[in-house]
Amino acid sequence: MSREMVLPPASPPVVGSRAPVTAGGGPGLFAACPELIGTPAAYDREEEIFGEGEEAESVYRVMQGAVRTHKVLSDGRRQITGFHLPGDLFGFEPGEAHRHSAEALSGTRVLIFRRRQVERIATHRAEVACQLWSLATCSLRQAQDHMLLLGRRSALERVAAFLLDVDLRLGGTGTFDLPMTRRDIADYLGLTIETVSRTITQLEAEGALLRTGGRQVSLRRGRMHRLVED
Repeated sequence: MSREMVLPPASPPVVGSRAPVTAGGGPGLFAACPELIGTPAAYDREEEIFGEGEEAESVYRVMQGAVRTHKVLSDGRRQITGFHLPGDLFGFEPGEAHRHSAEALSGTRVLIFRRRQVERIATHRAEVACQLWSLATCSLRQAQDHMLLLGRRSALERVAAFLLDVDLRLGGTGTFDLPMTRRDIADYLGLTIETVSRTITQLEAEGALLRTGGRQVSLRRGRMHRLVED
C-alpha cells in the first residue's frame, strides 16, 4: 500500500476553495463546494502515492511539486499517462480501483479528498455535479490530444508541443523548471531518451529554447509554436 506522510499537526485540514488556482486545476469545483475539506499529505521524490489496482477511495490535488501517473506494460516497459502540476486534480476513476499508479516527481505536497464525500455532495448539488462532469470531459479531451500527439507528430513536434503545454500550465511566463526528467518525457511521448535529448539540443540550436542551468528552460514561444504548427 502507498504511504501517506501526513504533515505536522500544526498544518490543519485545508478548505479546498483556499487552495491556489492554476491552469488545469478545476478550481470551479472548490468554488462550488467551499465545505469540501482536504487532508494535507507529503511525499518524497519517487514515492508512490497510490498503486495500480488499489481501491480508488480518494482524489488528490497537487499543492506543491509534481506527480506522474503511469502503467507498466506486460513486457516491462513504462508508459506515463499524465503529469499533474500545482493546482491539478488527479485520482478520479471510472471504477472502484485505480487503473494507473501515481508517484511524486519531487518533494510533493497534496490535499487528499475522500471520494465518497465528493460523490455524496454531488448527488445533492447540481453545480458540483456539473463541475465533475466538466473535469471528466477535460480529461477525455486531454487523452484525445495525447493520442493525436503520439500518432501524427514528429519527435520535434511532440517535444515542442509538450514544452509549450508545461509552460502554459505553470503560468505561461516562458521560463520554468522542468519537474520531470528526460526519461519521464520520453515515456510520456513514446520516444527514447536519446531522441528526447537530441531534440532538445536541436531546439536549442534553432533558437527556440534556452537552457539556463539545472532543469530551467526558457522558451521562445513564437518559434516553438511555428514548429508545432508547420
